[in-house]
Amino acid sequence: MSLAKQLSVDENSKLFNRNGMFHKIFPSDFRQIRYFTVLIIQKAPAGIKEINLLEQQISELIKNAIKHGNKKDPKKNIDAWFSFSNTHAHLIIQDKGKGFTRLEEWNEFNKKRTECFLTQNFEEMEKYVSFLTEDSDEMDSGNALFAASEYWDGGIVYNNKKNCVAVLKNFPKKRFGIKIS
Repeated sequence: MSLAKQLSVDENSKLFNRNGMFHKIFPSDFRQIRYFTVLIIQKAPAGIKEINLLEQQISELIKNAIKHGNKKDPKKNIDAWFSFSNTHAHLIIQDKGKGFTRLEEWNEFNKKRTECFLTQNFEEMEKYVSFLTEDSDEMDSGNALFAASEYWDGGIVYNNKKNCVAVLKNFPKKRFGIKIS
């Protein structure tokens, strides 16, 4: 039995609802990823305890759109929609690329990786340390997507073209300093 989180394709998902979300358009300038992330994260409430993890995850989404989607083409922009509250972070990132063509392959890779971990078959797991393709460079390993699949607990869903991703993170509700589930 696999507990691997799957990436899905469903452009009719409620996660693609942009109503009430902020919208920014960013150029494919790899040097400004941190700046773009700050422009988004400044809308998050101060009470979010995981602000550093959230910032890192947003940065990875932007980086992937610029690097893998738009191939750092300065003529191509990315669109970012986002909303925050004390209970959620919701983002939609769209690039102008051909889409995440290896999504199903990544899901299968992650499933096998997770099964190796759950069965403690670490010798076999060596085959599933990094998800690399012919498009990968020395800075790629797929680890950011493994972390993202754990972090975005409300889902990671792509449109049909797979060049737009919607993610949701739920934060525990607190009342009088006590977490309520």
